[in-house]
Parts: sequence; C-alpha cells; structure tokens
Amino acid sequence: MTTMTTTATLPRLAAPARRVTALQKRIRIERTALVLIIAVYMIPVLWLVATAYKPPKDMFSSPPSFLFEPTLHNFRRVFEVFDVWSLLQSSIIISLGSAVLSLLLGVPAGYALARARSRYAIWVAYLFLAIRTVPIIATLLPFYLMMRDIGLLGTWWAVILINTTLNCAFVTWMMFSYFRSLPRDMEEAALTDGCTLFGAFYRVALPTVVPGIIASALFCVMFSWNDFLVAMFLTNSDSKPLSVALLAAFGTKDITWGTLGALAHFSTVPIMLMALFMNRYFVQGLTKGVH
Repeated sequence: MTTMTTTATLPRLAAPARRVTALQKRIRIERTALVLIIAVYMIPVLWLVATAYKPPKDMFSSPPSFLFEPTLHNFRRVFEVFDVWSLLQSSIIISLGSAVLSLLLGVPAGYALARARSRYAIWVAYLFLAIRTVPIIATLLPFYLMMRDIGLLGTWWAVILINTTLNCAFVTWMMFSYFRSLPRDMEEAALTDGCTLFGAFYRVALPTVVPGIIASALFCVMFSWNDFLVAMFLTNSDSKPLSVALLAAFGTKDITWGTLGALAHFSTVPIMLMALFMNRYFVQGLTKGVH
C-alpha cells in the first residue's frame, strides 16, 4: 500500500520540477537576448569612447586596431579650440530653464484637466500630446521671426521658450494621466476641512506625484539637452550649447573624429550620470501613474 502511494505521487512531484526547469530555461534565454541587445546598442558608445582616446596615427589604421596606447591629445585639442565651460553652461541653463518652466505650466494644467468634470477633458489632454508631435521645423521660421522682433534672437531665452512650448505639452499630458489615477478622497476631505482648491492641489495632490514630476523633469532635460536644430538657428557664438558645437568637428574635407569623440564626452556623460542617479524615480514615474 505504501509503495503504491509513493509511486502515484512521483508524477505529481515531477510536474512542478519540469515547470521550474522550463522557467529557468526561459529566464536564461531572455537574459541572453537582453545582453545581446545591450551589446548591439553599446557598440556606438564604445566606438565613441575608443575614438576619443585614440592617437591620430591609429584613427584610420587598416585593419582597425582595438589595441592602442590611450592618449589625452584629443581632449587637450578640444580645450584649445572650444570654450568647453561656456558650452556646458549654455546647455545646462537651456535644459534646466526649459524644464522648470515646463513643470510650472504643465503640472497645474495636468491637474486641472484631471479634475475637470467635462467629458472633453481627455480630448484636450490628447491635444496637448499631439502638439508634441508637430515637426519642429514647421514652427522654427515663425518663431525665429518672433524672437528677432522682440529682441531675444541669439539668447538662451529664445531656445528656452520654444523648448518650453513643446515640453510643456508633454508634461501636461503625462501629469494628466498621473493625477487622473489618484483617488479624490483626500482632496475632497481637505476641501471639507476648509482648504482652498489651490491648497488641496499644493498640500495634498502634489506631494503624491513627486515621482511623476521627476520623470517629467528628466524627459524635459533630455529633450532640451539633445536639441540641435532649434539651438543652431536661435543662438549665436556666445550662447550656443554643446549639441551645436559638435557640428564644428565636421569640416569641408574631412571629419576630425578625435575631436568629435572627445567633445561628445562632455555632451553625453552629464546626461548619462543624471539618468543613472535618477533612474529609480524615472522608472516609478513611468510605471506608477500612467495608465
């Protein structure tokens, strides 16, 4: 009797073991695929890093050499040709300025749409999202003429304002989705206790959406930091950011790849560090409130 019972339980015990083995295989396959995808996307980054530290004689070696003696010649050349700190200052001011203005306008607008009782509020929110999809080249000429007429052409403000126009629309849509996912109970309780509408927004709703605000701010900073077309047309030599300075590596006859790679370090490293340190808030903002 005991032998028969033991024999009957063996298939039932083997089934979960097979499922665990299949799950482990699936995890290994997914991890391998993920590593391969990351490797493919990292190849340009590794090429950029290698180019920045390569001596000029190894730049165009045939066949390509992956073993070379690193040098800082390209970085010294960058500091001789460019005012790197001025370029960094312009990029930081433009990115942070447009992010701050976009949040100041977009967060209250998203809250107002999320708490609006009109059935058309969601369509208005998607209209804001559609604004972000408008090609920047379509608005560049009228904005150029506008900035020229009011005397802001060639300044940081010209780029900050046009970036704010686009980024604010994105922030409004994102914060609308975030506020809409929050229950209204605490805000209604605050209104019952005598709090004003602005007080309910500022004291109750706003602290609960901090991850969404940080994620929106990161998006705004990245959009503005990587912008090239607007900054190229609306700035001058004193206010141009790093994204425009990279164009100087392209000559009429050749491309100074070493200078391009070294200067690209200053353009990519700050934004990568920001993304790494703020990654936790970035993921929370994307997954916690948007449905």
